[in-house]
Amino acid sequence: MTTTPTLPQPLDLDEATLVQGLESAIGPGIDEAELFLEHSIRENLVLERGRVRRVARDVLQGAGVRALGGERTGYAHSDEVTVESLQLAGGTARAIARAGRPAPPIALASASRPTHDLYPVSTAPPDERVDTRIGLLEAVDRYARGLDPRVDHVQAGLFCEHRHVAIVGSDGRNVSDERPLVRLTVEVGVKRGSVRRVARQGIGGRHELETLLAEDAWKVAAREAVRIAVTNLDAVPSPAGEMDVVLGPGWPGILLHEAIGHGLEGDFNRKGISAFAGRIGELVANELCTVVDDGTLPGRRGSLNVDDEGTPTQRTVLIERGVLVGYLHDRLNAKLMGMRPTGNGRRETYAHPPIPRMTNTFMLAGNDDPEEIIRGVKRGIYAVTFGGGSVDITSGQFVFEASEAYLIEDGRVGAPLVGATLIGSGPDVLMRIDRVGSDLKLDRGVGVCGKQDQLVPVGVGVPTIRIRGLTVGGTGG
Repeated sequence: MTTTPTLPQPLDLDEATLVQGLESAIGPGIDEAELFLEHSIRENLVLERGRVRRVARDVLQGAGVRALGGERTGYAHSDEVTVESLQLAGGTARAIARAGRPAPPIALASASRPTHDLYPVSTAPPDERVDTRIGLLEAVDRYARGLDPRVDHVQAGLFCEHRHVAIVGSDGRNVSDERPLVRLTVEVGVKRGSVRRVARQGIGGRHELETLLAEDAWKVAAREAVRIAVTNLDAVPSPAGEMDVVLGPGWPGILLHEAIGHGLEGDFNRKGISAFAGRIGELVANELCTVVDDGTLPGRRGSLNVDDEGTPTQRTVLIERGVLVGYLHDRLNAKLMGMRPTGNGRRETYAHPPIPRMTNTFMLAGNDDPEEIIRGVKRGIYAVTFGGGSVDITSGQFVFEASEAYLIEDGRVGAPLVGATLIGSGPDVLMRIDRVGSDLKLDRGVGVCGKQDQLVPVGVGVPTIRIRGLTVGGTGG
């Protein structure tokens, strides 16, 4: 991987072109302007029933221009990266954001790369041979089918991406980044008589495809998918009512991501629509709870060297021993709230403006023995894996469906459950957590988060935790 501080190819624009693009967005009433340049290659392969069903390769190139004036934001983009297209986009952004103050000078710095590299690669994932990637999917298919005779359906998918981005600001920002991303997903269907169950698992991160080619990596995903699907053949309808819920470590952190993570993003709090707005310094969770967002973990799916505004990512403590101590900020919301940006300004592509988003969000480990946590539950639910869910940012109300869950009776994990739905409020759940295990795990690198019609890769995590008196929806007794 090159270490020369140049803009990503083929977006190698000279300084005069960059300055002209910025100048078109700068004018009376504009505080600052910014260019976001992108060249990305994405490939998606899907193998189903032993045959390749999809081969897609997308090349994405373009530029977005943003103008900021007070609280007003103007944004325009173009899939052509020329002086003329940048000037047209810049003029459009300026017209939208104009607010009536003198225009600031442009002070463009020399192009540079981030000071650290969280995801060094020698070969961009999409550049690996196609037959190598198809071979991986075929191996997954054969292996999954051989694990249990009840397996009657396997779908394996491989996504590879290599993004080149550059952020250039009128305040001197001029940084580029190369971002690899890979993800392997395995869907398995099993059948016994008239009962059929489906389970999905995956692995991924910001690293070379070579990491997924290792058998001890992809076999884990295949085994887990088969195990969950086969286990659920014996699942009984989940009971309903208020009961204790134990969340297993790792992927169940998605509940915290949705239930409280979005509520801690700066834009919702600046506008006063989050359940956590104006509560810095208040006790918002049990004192056992510390929640952080960390975009600096090497190779993790949600990690970035710099965010999509050129700000270095960092480890941000959001809740410390139950006390709300911070929010997640992009540059604009941090400025308007009198705070510092935290490296959480993210965008899906050059066609989208940056907004505050999570990176890798998780709760730190506690001191409780995970087995003791379960033994302390008279009757409840042990939720190990989650499927879909939704949350209302203003109220914090959420609904999540557990795709792998078990009944706990007299401190023992019992029958697998189907149809278990967890219902509650993010702020309320934080106060109901009364046990935090010592077994923090992060997810296996498959998370995707949606906000304002933008999707970005994220990471989640949690140790085993117990939530007292959570509402569980189900159809059982």
